[in-house]
Amino acid sequence: MPTSEEALALAAPYTGFFRPGLPGVPLHRMHCTLLHTVGLPFEGIDLDALLDDVEVWAREVQPFTLTFDRPAIGNVAVELSGWPGGPFTGIVEAVTQSMVRTGAEFTSAPSRYPHMSLAYTSEGSDSIESGSLKAALAALDGPLSGTVLADRLHLVEQWHDGTQILWEPIAEVPLGAAA
Repeated sequence: MPTSEEALALAAPYTGFFRPGLPGVPLHRMHCTLLHTVGLPFEGIDLDALLDDVEVWAREVQPFTLTFDRPAIGNVAVELSGWPGGPFTGIVEAVTQSMVRTGAEFTSAPSRYPHMSLAYTSEGSDSIESGSLKAALAALDGPLSGTVLADRLHLVEQWHDGTQILWEPIAEVPLGAAA
């Protein structure tokens, strides 16, 4: 999750871009998902075993900076794509394997690339024409990239309320030197 300053810097160019059916993600809800464990309620996790496993390998992963750039219009979100993908993909795989080692039964839905959503579609989005959104994005002049320091992992219980993704924090695990 970005700091307040990082989230503001990422979202600031898009003020006024959002519309009915495409509400902006509040700054405090911006995030970069690693893994969804579909079908697994929080109560189904051996939290101590999971955190012990994650903490072991997380000490070896040094914090790194993700850079996010001009957004793309997707089917359910407007999202900023990020890079580098290598460290991100390594963490996604390690988190997935930690979940598997707990013995919990779930369907793995790993994030395939680093991204942060600026908006999610909601009721009324069927009337939004993607061409007009793409034109509005193209009208934004200047560089639109921003950075986020990835120095910790957040385990959350997450759900979608029809407008935005919400969550309750469960645990934080620092990476490498941040420990």
